Amino acid sequence: MTRRFFRGLAFAAPLLAAVSLAAVAWAQTPNNLTQLHDALQLSPSQESAWRNFSAASQPDAQQEARDRNAEEMLPTLASPQRVDLSLAAMRADLQTAEQRGAAVKAFYATLTPSQRATFDRETAPQAQQAQSPQ
Repeated sequence: MTRRFFRGLAFAAPLLAAVSLAAVAWAQTPNNLTQLHDALQLSPSQESAWRNFSAASQPDAQQEARDRNAEEMLPTLASPQRVDLSLAAMRADLQTAEQRGAAVKAFYATLTPSQRATFDRETAPQAQQAQSPQ
């Protein structure tokens, strides 16, 4: 059971980090958000929802500081404490993902069908890969 747990952590942590980092990196690139905003051709009534979505897409400086501190602490901790710290970090990442997901859903609900198609196309993982420098 313990081995399976650690294998799960070993699998889940990099996967969560990769998905989170890709999404954050995409949203943190000002050109991506600017291009998406322009492509959507938002009406004035949609701008407030856009600002909320855009703000939720930005990294949380406090969370980043906690992540750095946790990473620095890991080598000094015993295995049970490392597990607890890793689980706490995953919970925080999940909470952030849920908040960002709620912001996406709220913004998406304001879009017209045509704008939804544009949003889906522009934010799809393939679009992110094509835009990333190699």
